[in-house]
Amino acid sequence: MQADETDAVTAPQDVARRQETRARPDLSRRIAWLHLPHFAMERWQRHLHRMGEARPEDLPQALATEGQHGRVIHAVNRAAGQAGVVVGARAADMRALCPTLQLDYADIGGDRVALDRLVLWARRWCPWTAAGAVSAAGAGIVMDTTGSAHLWGDEAGLLREVEGRLSGLGLSAELAIAPTTGAAWALARFGAVRETCAGGDLAARIAPLPVRALRLDPATLTLLRRLGLSTVGDLAAVPRLSLARRFARADLAANPLLRLDQMTGHLAEPVSAPDDPPRFAVQALLSEPVQDPVPHIPDLCAALAQDLAAPGYGARRVILTIYRSDGEVSAVEAATSQPTRDPRHLARLFDGRLDRLDPGFGFDLITLAAPAAEKMTTVQARLDGRPDAGPDLARLVDLLSARFGADRLRRPTLRESHVPERREVWAPAMAGDPRPPEPARTQRPIRLFDPAQEVRVLYAVPEGPPALFVWNRVTHRVVRFAGPERIAPEWWSDRPGTRLRDYYRVEDEAGRRLWLYRDGLIGDGRGDAPRWFVHGVFG
Repeated sequence: MQADETDAVTAPQDVARRQETRARPDLSRRIAWLHLPHFAMERWQRHLHRMGEARPEDLPQALATEGQHGRVIHAVNRAAGQAGVVVGARAADMRALCPTLQLDYADIGGDRVALDRLVLWARRWCPWTAAGAVSAAGAGIVMDTTGSAHLWGDEAGLLREVEGRLSGLGLSAELAIAPTTGAAWALARFGAVRETCAGGDLAARIAPLPVRALRLDPATLTLLRRLGLSTVGDLAAVPRLSLARRFARADLAANPLLRLDQMTGHLAEPVSAPDDPPRFAVQALLSEPVQDPVPHIPDLCAALAQDLAAPGYGARRVILTIYRSDGEVSAVEAATSQPTRDPRHLARLFDGRLDRLDPGFGFDLITLAAPAAEKMTTVQARLDGRPDAGPDLARLVDLLSARFGADRLRRPTLRESHVPERREVWAPAMAGDPRPPEPARTQRPIRLFDPAQEVRVLYAVPEGPPALFVWNRVTHRVVRFAGPERIAPEWWSDRPGTRLRDYYRVEDEAGRRLWLYRDGLIGDGRGDAPRWFVHGVFG
C-alpha cells in the first residue's frame, strides 16, 4: 500500500525531495513584530511609580521567580545589568555579587494580562494583532500590517509611530517588518533598528543572522554550533537531505529545517488573533429636546441589560452621556463592585446625580455605554427560582459608592499569607470580591485577638505542649490539646530576628477551646526564653 503524504512518519529522502519541489512562497504579506525585551521590569517600575514608591534609576533592581533550587532572576533593570546581575542566575549568587540589589517577585500572570490588553490597544495601527510568549527574554506582539503602513507615510513611519507610542507608556521596544512572522521575529532581535525587509531581499537579509534567530531550543543550537553552522545562511547552504535524516523526527522547536521554512515562507505559521471585546452601548435619539433626561434612564438601562444578557456579560462600569442641543456634552459615570445586568439597579446608580446638569435649550441625545464588562454567571439564589429577598451586599456597595465616592468605602478581604493576623486586609470596596485564597487545612478560630494576649504557661521544655496557663488572672488547666502547627516568619516582610511560632489548639477543664502559640524556641539565638500568647477563641 502506498503511503499518503500526510503520514506521520516519512522517509528523509521523500521529505528532502518534497521540499526541493515546493512551490514558491507568497511574500506579499507584511508582518510586524514588536519585541519588548524589558516588559516585566518596566511594568513593575510603572506600578511602583503609580503607588508613589518610585525608586532611583541607579538602584540595582531585579524580579525573581521560584526555581528548583531557590529563587531565579527573571528580569533586571539597567543598573543591575551593569552590576553583573544575569537573568537566569540564582538570586542568592547575584545578591552576593551585588549586595545592594533590590529584589522583588515577578508577576508572571499580571504580565500576561497586561500584554493581552496591550495587544488590543495595538489595533490602532492595524486590525489584526496577537500576543507572543511572556518569558525572561521579554514579551512580543505580532501585527499583520498589510495595507496599513500608508496611513503613516510608509513602513518606517509606522515603526516610528509605534516606538513613540510605546515609549510614552514607559516601554522600550525592538521592531521590524518582514514578509513572514519568523523573519520579523528574527530581525526585531538581531537586525538593525526599526528594520524593514521586502520580499525580494528576504534571503539576503536573513543569511547573516545567527542560528539563534530560528527560535530553536538550546540543545539544537548547541548541535548546530558543533556542526559549524553559526548563521542562517550556513544552514541554508547545507544539502537538505543530510539534515532531513538527522531531524526527521524532531518537533518544531528542535527542527531547524521547519524553522527555516517558516522564516522563508515555505511553511505556513498560523497565529490566532483574539477577538475584540464586545462593546455595549445604547442611545435614545429624541425627536425634540427635553429638559429632564431622568425619565429616559430606565428604558436605556433595560436596553443595555438586554444587550449584556445575550452574550452573558455584566457591566462593571457604565457611562451616561447627555448631549445638549447647543453642542454641550455632559457625562456621569458609575461603577459596580460585581458584574450586573439588572436594569433597576443600573438606573438607581444615577439617582440624584443629574440634578446639577444645566439643561440649557434641552437635551436631544442620551447614550448609555458599558465600557467595562465581564462574563457573568447566573446563580439561582432560591430553590423556587424567585429572587432572593435578603440584602445584597454588592448592590449596597454600589449605591454607597455612587453617592459618597468610590474611594470612601472599604471592605475586608483575604490575601495570601500564612501568618494569621496578615490574612485579612482592608481593600477598596469597588475592587470587587476577589476569590479568597485556599483555606488552611488546619482548624483556625474565626475570632482572633488583636493584638494577641500574653499568658504565663507551664510546659515541658524545650518544645513541649502547654499543660497549664494563667490568662486574665485565672488559671486554666489543659485537658486536651492538638498541635503544634509551626508557622515560620515571612522572610520577605518580617524583620531579621523574627521568631517562629508553634500553635496549639487547647481545651481547658471548663470546656473553653483556645488557640495558643509559643513565640520562639529555647536556644534559637533570637531572644530570651519563649513567650506564650492567646491568639484566638474557638466557638
